[in-house]
Amino acid sequence: MADSLHHGSSPHHAPRDYAQTPLNIYWEMTQACALACRHCRAEAVPHAHPMQLTFEEGVSFLQQICDFGDPLPQLILTGGDPLERPDLYDLIDEARKLGIGVSITPAATTMLTRDVFMRLKEHNVEGLGLSLDGSTAERHDSIRGIPGTFERTLQAIQLAGELQIPLQVNTLVSAETAEDLSAIYELLKPHAVSRWSLFFLISVGRGKVLQPLSPPEAENLMAWIFEVSRKAPFIVATTEAPSYRRVALERLRDEGLTGEQIKRTGTARSFGIRDGHGIMFVSNTGDICPAGFLPLVVGNVRKDRLVDAYRNAPLFQSLHDPTQFQGRCGICEYKALCGGSRARAFSATGDTLASDPLCCYEPESIRHTS
Repeated sequence: MADSLHHGSSPHHAPRDYAQTPLNIYWEMTQACALACRHCRAEAVPHAHPMQLTFEEGVSFLQQICDFGDPLPQLILTGGDPLERPDLYDLIDEARKLGIGVSITPAATTMLTRDVFMRLKEHNVEGLGLSLDGSTAERHDSIRGIPGTFERTLQAIQLAGELQIPLQVNTLVSAETAEDLSAIYELLKPHAVSRWSLFFLISVGRGKVLQPLSPPEAENLMAWIFEVSRKAPFIVATTEAPSYRRVALERLRDEGLTGEQIKRTGTARSFGIRDGHGIMFVSNTGDICPAGFLPLVVGNVRKDRLVDAYRNAPLFQSLHDPTQFQGRCGICEYKALCGGSRARAFSATGDTLASDPLCCYEPESIRHTS
């Protein structure tokens, strides 16, 4: 599976209301992939699904993105492996003609060659996402399921730097990888990486075979991430761990920073974004979901309008509104800027509005009554 890429480099001319327009739309172009990653959300397989969107249906879907108006969302091409689509570059061209910024998360297979990097750049791809889940071949390849993936990933990171393609590196955070994160950071430091995103495991798809961190372990790791972010030569962020925003905000406040000063640090960049709010996902067969890790279908682009689903579907409307959250997330003073992982809440409880079980923070209202 090609992992999540957060990208927002396209110039925008109007403020964005995440209840009206997502920042990123993830399109799982295909389930086909030559890897066998142990945490694959898509449960990718060697061949494409027979009902995956055709080229013409893909173009129709891209045209629907324009219904959001200015500012347009960023399109993230994911999978499976997007390179498995023979019409990939034609679809990128169609998106670019419509004014849609495009980023891509290819798998590190033998298909990912210098020629592919050059073609992606020639077709005006704005960003690239690669996955690195271990500091050694043994560690990384045991997660990715195919020998040689580690070396191909390092070669791809080097190529992205040489060709000056903005690069995000995604790293899985689980019980199996946590102790290796500092070594992965040291491995990445010399390279031209724009962003290092640490993805906290959600137990869906093949990810159910791996073990998540406990809440105290996650809290301690987020404190480490914050310290690393202060000195790293690239942006360091988290995926499916929005409680990191609280950790970072508390640390900055402890240092005496005010609201405006905090904004200037860039920490507030992702405040409020969560599954289904700032994010939406379209599967290889056209199903519309709040996120890849929250696979609840509210429609299909073959018959439903993307913008209507995002703005008006009851599921999306509930995810847009943090006052509907329940449990500790519902009474937490950080619910607007954090909101918890809706995907993890659903995976753990079957309720998208429940508390995120990874977070061990005790809201003020509980502390004041105990």
